[in-house]
Amino acid sequence: MARIVMKFGGTSMAGTERIRRVANIVRAQAAKGDQVAVVVSAMAGETDRLVNFCREANPLYDPAEYDVVVASGEQVTSGLLALTLQALGCKARSWLGWQLPIHTIEAHAKARVESIDSDALIASLEAGEIAVIPGFQGLSQDNRITTLGRGGSDTSAVAVAAAIKADRCDIYTDVDGVYTTDPRIVAKARKQKAVTYEEMLELASVGAKVLQTRSVGLAMKEKVRVQVLSSFIGEGAPPADDLPGTMIVSDEEMDDLVEKGLMERQLVTGIAHDKNEAKVILTRVPDRPGAVANIFEPLAAASINVDMIIQNVGRDKGETDVTFTVPQSDLARAQALLEDRRDAIGFNRIITDSKIAKISVVGVGMKSHAGVASTMFRALSDRGINIQAISTSEIKISVMIDEDETELAVRVLHTAYGLDAVS
Repeated sequence: MARIVMKFGGTSMAGTERIRRVANIVRAQAAKGDQVAVVVSAMAGETDRLVNFCREANPLYDPAEYDVVVASGEQVTSGLLALTLQALGCKARSWLGWQLPIHTIEAHAKARVESIDSDALIASLEAGEIAVIPGFQGLSQDNRITTLGRGGSDTSAVAVAAAIKADRCDIYTDVDGVYTTDPRIVAKARKQKAVTYEEMLELASVGAKVLQTRSVGLAMKEKVRVQVLSSFIGEGAPPADDLPGTMIVSDEEMDDLVEKGLMERQLVTGIAHDKNEAKVILTRVPDRPGAVANIFEPLAAASINVDMIIQNVGRDKGETDVTFTVPQSDLARAQALLEDRRDAIGFNRIITDSKIAKISVVGVGMKSHAGVASTMFRALSDRGINIQAISTSEIKISVMIDEDETELAVRVLHTAYGLDAVS
């Protein structure tokens, strides 16, 4: 008998027919004798609808009341799934975030899970009851409902799995695993049997939409084994234990899989792309100590994330150009902040470009192999794709290119690193 957390996203919960499909998947897992807790998202599009209601009611809404409204989407789906499971003959009940409770810290609308009181939940599971928990929500230190930010249901599922010491956390999505790249762009993309936490964290942070970044970081910290699966399977399909999803595992478990011949050690795990970045260039910035800090401190204070940064070679007059990227959604705010501080920073002009894309190559094999970067640069050069900026980590190389060349770049790199599936 295992203890399993199953998480279903908004697409999986979009309407009574899909909720019934989810209920059958959950029932099949419980029928194996496993203890099962289910974490659910709101129906697809429901959170956006609730957010719009808040904006219409008061454009300067109170974040605490905002959380009360938007948390209701998950409350509805958790109750509906519990009802549907009961109709199928299962013992099931819903547990709202405040009933466990799931304790959170930090601000409303972007809270973080601090701890979960799991005793009552574990007792319920051991009594054979299926627990249905709304994702995305928790309880603040002053007993107000909080939400974890968009995509927070993945984080809720991993946090619950850690709290109840689950054997595995199954994340059911509209894809059946983690691929070497987006299969809509590259038909020969291959599904991975397993990837490491570190690789998945990098892939999620540079554009892969399979898992939310914070959930992967929490899984790595708490050593929660995560499996990515598709919820769009036939009712007669085998339970998750037998389905070929993708496991997110530790380096040690990956090494064990390789030693047993169940996995091949790969140099590159995947190619990710992100079109949601914008480029900012500040010209003729004074080339002196503190100048760069004057640029990025106000952006950090406004919670605007800066990614790639390039400081060009200094000019003769003690000046330089500074180039960096920000999320497209923050471009207007970033530009306004910098314009307000033009005199303090001392730049001449702001040049912006939202028609860019970030292409990233990710793989733990980079730690011990040379030539990964040169392969990337040569492959792009041979197809006439210009690189505007570069950033790296121990297991990732990212480049900025024109948005129009995104799909071509992904295909070229997927082939260059030998990731194409054999026909």
